[in-house]
Amino acid sequence: MAPYGILIWAVITAVLASILILASHVHNARRNRTTSVAFFHPNTNDGGGGERVLWCAVKAIQEESPDLDCIVYTGDHDAFPDSLLARAVDRFGVELLHPPKVVHLYRRKWIEESTYPRFTMIGQSFGSVYLSWEALCKFTPLYYFDTSGYAFTYPLARIFGCRVICYTHYPTISLDMISRVREGSSMYNNNASIAQSNWLSQCKIVYYTFFSWMYGLVGSCADLAMVNSSWTQSHIEKLWGIPDRIKRVYPPCDTSGLQVLPLERSTEYPAIISVAQFRPEKVRYKLISTRHILFNLRHFQLP
Repeated sequence: MAPYGILIWAVITAVLASILILASHVHNARRNRTTSVAFFHPNTNDGGGGERVLWCAVKAIQEESPDLDCIVYTGDHDAFPDSLLARAVDRFGVELLHPPKVVHLYRRKWIEESTYPRFTMIGQSFGSVYLSWEALCKFTPLYYFDTSGYAFTYPLARIFGCRVICYTHYPTISLDMISRVREGSSMYNNNASIAQSNWLSQCKIVYYTFFSWMYGLVGSCADLAMVNSSWTQSHIEKLWGIPDRIKRVYPPCDTSGLQVLPLERSTEYPAIISVAQFRPEKVRYKLISTRHILFNLRHFQLP
């Protein structure tokens, strides 16, 4: 029994040492925390609506609280302050007051889909925690602003003493996804082999139910959550259970190109090709500016 006792003691010692080391990192980071806003956006070259939200949010902070430094956590190693400033203008027409500071991350592979052939959703979620650990150890801000939808990083940011703000474009898991599995529907989140097997479907329902519980737990750590539509708001409110901290902010879109189009109409019937969702709210409210983000941040009492 002696060898087993020594092994158990060694394992306990190693675990306690690891906990002490982690606690020391957190303590030092909290003590060196700066009055700034750091944006967790590992893919700053994705070119989508999420990146436009990032630059509009940075601009809003610079206008509302010029004394706050804006930092961007990025996994793009060719991204630098001046290049990001130029990209915000050239790609999205967002003119920042000054270049944001940059913190480069080197563990972005842990949030990439290709890293997890199976259980991709939960793999990327836990991988984001590992990536945010790198980010927060390198630079610890007062305000942690997630613009990429990595809710599993929120508890860690709170442990580091940050106040958590997020803009959620789409929930990581929705109640609709669980319903499709229950109904046996074969779709993007439920391939045919699982949909046709009752046993596999039941296993996936358990997996989704457990993940949705975890998603609600971590999401509830957000101090202020902004969502991009009434659909997203409905799901996030049910999953996170913090309706008083959730604000609907429609995504900022550049309409300058549309405004210069001639008003004369062709006599021919127009042909419309839909490449996204057409919802009344998205048709009516696309003319949003950074002021909508400012309104919510002002009520969040940024200094």
